[in-house]
Amino acid sequence: MGNSLILGFFDGVHIAHQAVICSAGLDSVLVTFRNSPASYFNKTTEYICSREESVNRIKMLGVKEVIELDFPEIAGMTAEAYLEYLVNNFAPISISTGFNHTFGFNKSGNPEFLEKNQKKYGYKYICVPPQLIDGQVVSSTLIKNLLIEGKTAEANKMLGRNFALEGIVIKGAQLGRTIGFPTANIEYPQNIVNLPFGVYKIETTGHAGIMNWGMKPTVHNTLTPVAEVHILNFNEDLYGQKIRIEVINKIRSEKKFSGLDELKQQIKKDINTCLEL
Repeated sequence: MGNSLILGFFDGVHIAHQAVICSAGLDSVLVTFRNSPASYFNKTTEYICSREESVNRIKMLGVKEVIELDFPEIAGMTAEAYLEYLVNNFAPISISTGFNHTFGFNKSGNPEFLEKNQKKYGYKYICVPPQLIDGQVVSSTLIKNLLIEGKTAEANKMLGRNFALEGIVIKGAQLGRTIGFPTANIEYPQNIVNLPFGVYKIETTGHAGIMNWGMKPTVHNTLTPVAEVHILNFNEDLYGQKIRIEVINKIRSEKKFSGLDELKQQIKKDINTCLEL
């Protein structure tokens, strides 16, 4: 029996990816890559979320099996050779892709190529059109650019959920608790799109909170940036636990204050801003 096949990389599994995946129906097979093809071409690769999370989200949409290929092994294939490889290995009854999907050497495979070869290889081709939000075509590149600019609320609309950071809570200088605002600190996850330094409204462990992501310029005690989260109405010990921080909105950029008193007043203002958003 043949498979409904889905092709693409699907970093972040945003709403346009979801449309492609859902076009294939339930119990489909999705063929993707272990790492972004961009990394093969020596491009710096940052992801919207971890590959593990992307794969889990793909499966939550009803995909029966996710096949992760190693891109270097197929990078030199012509579009025809790659299509034959898919047909021979997966016997597709249908193939679903986004409107701008390309494959094969020099990106010679595209929606027109897949449509043209339907009869020859016995599958039905499903091309999913662009998905628009606020007049913009949803794409991983656009979402990454929005995140890099700190426009998290806009990025979240395109993701269909909140952009999130995950990490193990580590011990910091414990200065926050001395000024009445204890924090849970995590190292920013490797290979995830970097938000600009600043203060953000967040949610974690079921509570609202604020996150300062940056170099802590007022207290001069960090050589590497750190994400510090103050969770509202929460006083449990989280050291050593993995937490997920959902980033809702950027409140302001990071700045240096004259001292701890001014910092304390600003944190109070930031919390009030969060509660108003």
